[in-house]
Amino acid sequence: MGDVISTHLDESRRHFISEKTGKVLGEFCQFYEEQYGVALFNSVRYEIEGNGGPQSQLLHRKIPLEDRVIISGNLFQYVEENKKWRNRFCVVPHNYGLVLYENKLAYDRGIQPRIVLNSAGYKILTSLDQYLELVNSSLPGTTPKSGNAPILKCPTQFPLILWHPYARHYYFCVMTGKEQDKWRAVFQDCVRHCNNGIPEDSKVEAPAFTDAVRMYRQSKEQYGTWDMLCGNEVQVLSNLVMEELVPELKNMIGPKLKGKAQERQRLWIQISDAVYRIVYDQVKARYETVVTKCELERPRKESTIRTDMDQIITSKEHLANKIRASVLPKAEICVRNHVQPYIPSILEALMTPTSQGFAEVRDVFSKEVTEMNRNVVNEGGMEKLGEYMEKLSQLAFHPVKMQCCYEKMDQLKLEGLQQRFDVSSASVFKQRAQILMRQQMDDAVYTFGTLLHQELGKMLGKDELCKSIQRILERVLKKYDYDSSTVRKKFFREALLQITIPFLLKKLAPTCKGELPKFQELIFEDFASFILLENTYEEVVLHSVMKDIMQAVKEAAVQRKHNLYRDSMVMHNSDPNLHLLGEDAPINWGEEYGSQVDSDPSAEKRRRAKQVVSVIQDDEGALPYEVGEEALMHQASQEESGSEELEACPAVAAPGSSDGVQEIRGMLVKEFHVETPVPVGEEAKEPLTNGTVVQQSSGSEEQGVEEAAQKAEEGPDPLEHSAQCNIGLQHPVTPGVEDQEAKVAAPASPAKSPPVAAGLLLAEPGAEVNHHKPNDKETGEEVSTQACVEKGEPAQPVPETSMGTAENSEGLQTQF
Repeated sequence: MGDVISTHLDESRRHFISEKTGKVLGEFCQFYEEQYGVALFNSVRYEIEGNGGPQSQLLHRKIPLEDRVIISGNLFQYVEENKKWRNRFCVVPHNYGLVLYENKLAYDRGIQPRIVLNSAGYKILTSLDQYLELVNSSLPGTTPKSGNAPILKCPTQFPLILWHPYARHYYFCVMTGKEQDKWRAVFQDCVRHCNNGIPEDSKVEAPAFTDAVRMYRQSKEQYGTWDMLCGNEVQVLSNLVMEELVPELKNMIGPKLKGKAQERQRLWIQISDAVYRIVYDQVKARYETVVTKCELERPRKESTIRTDMDQIITSKEHLANKIRASVLPKAEICVRNHVQPYIPSILEALMTPTSQGFAEVRDVFSKEVTEMNRNVVNEGGMEKLGEYMEKLSQLAFHPVKMQCCYEKMDQLKLEGLQQRFDVSSASVFKQRAQILMRQQMDDAVYTFGTLLHQELGKMLGKDELCKSIQRILERVLKKYDYDSSTVRKKFFREALLQITIPFLLKKLAPTCKGELPKFQELIFEDFASFILLENTYEEVVLHSVMKDIMQAVKEAAVQRKHNLYRDSMVMHNSDPNLHLLGEDAPINWGEEYGSQVDSDPSAEKRRRAKQVVSVIQDDEGALPYEVGEEALMHQASQEESGSEELEACPAVAAPGSSDGVQEIRGMLVKEFHVETPVPVGEEAKEPLTNGTVVQQSSGSEEQGVEEAAQKAEEGPDPLEHSAQCNIGLQHPVTPGVEDQEAKVAAPASPAKSPPVAAGLLLAEPGAEVNHHKPNDKETGEEVSTQACVEKGEPAQPVPETSMGTAENSEGLQTQF
């Protein structure tokens, strides 16, 4: 396939791509250097003048997911190069990257992952129809005729597809609808987190970058929101280049693609991905250069700002007054006629789903604490407290439990306003509100834990502990209500500005922008790096509509709409000692109050990172994924051999139909049927259905199944059984909601022990395992040749394709 891509991306087209990318980056870097000086001035001025908003009542922790894994489990992945479905062990670490290993054994042994994916810009699709609709629209004239085989065949009814407008697509599937829902929630959380890739704590680089992107797009007459402003800076710039490059490449390459419609679609996806990688590499090098240049000039500029702050402010105010006198009358007329009548309807459309989502966050938090309180009282008091608090402390990062809160934002509809105000979609506002929900949940949980930890120093009994938990809960809920109101009002104001300001700038551009050059002489040359005409003009336009927006939000609060507090209700230092508690070292509930203590200091190194979500498993008793892979591969081979017959006979059941799933399940039952004897005096433990059959070698899956069956007949190994029990003690499952999510069928027993999480099985006893921890800013995919070492095969050199990206036998590409 590399030869085909090389044919369409020959030397002349590569040169065209490089020139186009360089041109876009050259214009952007000029905007970035200008905006860097403005952002630096604003940052220093804010530092000197302060002028902050209301003080938060809840505490905020800086590293909530340290040494955590969101989830791990098995998935089937479709490998395009050999057109087969392969089992993959997927791990989602604290940085929300999707990390795919060959299998669980590779993960346990610390082997490099096959793929590390930053999911920024991707969409999660759960049906082939959704995917085919997007693929058919990506390249004009490639819609397959009715009756033709689609671009992808899924052997189950539960696909999970990661679609990107420019980069490579990823295809997964699972065996049940419940697994699909959970993995979908996990993938959406990954996308939501990675889309928010520009660090908000950067007071200079982040605003300089976002303003430079906005200024560049406005120079191309592109106003309004932009869906592809997602990911880190290099990803956003790559999207900016691809937005201009792809239409031209479609006209150049599209007519020359040969084959059936499905084959042309597949080729275009691969060509687009190859172009995206070329652009990404060029963008990364150029962006790092301009950032380094600005950083080297920062000390000199900052010294000038601090020395001449008063003069710069005076000069800027003088310029703003001149522009205001010229622009404000026109801007006020435009606001009155085209914006003001729509502000209440926009605000109402934003307030309803957002407030419902924050209310759901409050309810989930209250229910979880109440459930914990009941369980602690009924199951042993302080001994169980550490176990439950360990789970509660990660509630905000549990994608499944938070899904009911996030789903409220799906109600956000701006259909009647999108065309008028040039809003491409509401996804920008949905994701922003969802991120704020997660932050507020984590702040509430962290504040509750801090206050409870302080209270536990009084050596409370069971009854006193129950009353203290309830009292602290009510105290935290009051703080949450205040902070939630503050956060939502700020979100509404920012969203209204984000919707209306681009519309006003576009509307006023023909009559106002032509008058701006005459004001350039009012800016002193020494201050030209910190005062820009375009920025000052936009501030004047912003102030023209800001009064109406502030008034609309204020009226909503006065009317007590959606539980918003009035601006006059300010809680100043209501709990002055609380923020001092937040500066203490993080609380390790599992070690401080848990029932298990590590006696061996080296055990900390061998301990697997704790998971936020219990491993996903099938309640219907489906067999392990290692066995399922055999059936899927067998099914895929049958599909390939009989593809012509399928096309000629539309009456044959499709692979994704219910009949196809039943056929696969039937083959699974024939392949593997094991009954595990239960030792006398021990509790029976049914094997988990997702990833528990770990291959001891990298041989064929058939050999692994036979060994598992033989081991099951001989009975459980004592060391393995002991290791599983130890893990079960370290990671107990909270009764209640967690049990409803992941139930394991087991015979009744007088003493209940927590189920073993399949994703937490230990490697070889006594062996230290150093897992690969992906970098927080890894943005692409990685391929390891260490898998060959595990198989006892000599490592083959990775051929270098004409695209400059390495591929192995499955075509998995290296990091870009």
